[in-house]
Amino acid sequence: MSGSSASLQPPADAVKPVRHPDAPAPGELLGAHYEHCFGCGPGQPHGLHLEARAGEGVSLTAEFTVQPAHQGAPGLAHGGVLATALDETLGSLNWLLRTIAVTGRLETDYVRPVPVGTTLHLEAEITAVAGRKIYSTAVGRLDGPEGPVAVRADALFVEVKVDHFVDHGRPEEIQAAMSDPDQVRRARAFEVNP
Repeated sequence: MSGSSASLQPPADAVKPVRHPDAPAPGELLGAHYEHCFGCGPGQPHGLHLEARAGEGVSLTAEFTVQPAHQGAPGLAHGGVLATALDETLGSLNWLLRTIAVTGRLETDYVRPVPVGTTLHLEAEITAVAGRKIYSTAVGRLDGPEGPVAVRADALFVEVKVDHFVDHGRPEEIQAAMSDPDQVRRARAFEVNP
């Protein structure tokens, strides 16, 4: 992405990201990281219901269809909703590292309008890791994976411990997520939200 700020440029000592051996296989649907997540949760009636699939290496693809509840200007997706879709997609990459991380910085470029009813096709990859910092990039296209670019973003995620969520989240939701008998869902609940 052109013009991204210096804070989104990996330092000289950054390393190439390595996919965790237990990461979902390429092509595997990642599923929602939390039932009530606005970005991917099926429990959010007006959420994005974004679905992400693991790609090769440390990449993934995702898509969501812009609904009437997502519009800003009449008939067009709200820019904040598009930024949310990019953030959700970029945050899902951390599952390929099996790292709990939160958004530290997100820079979004809006290239063309996204009409209501459009399915936005997103591609994302982690570009570098430096200590607790994870650098990534994403692009969203209209009308298919090879369609015209509508939005793109660069992001910096910061690795955190689960205590970050325990200390700052509402106790009833934290307890419900931590009590989930499904070990994978329990781990994924604390994945991407700041």
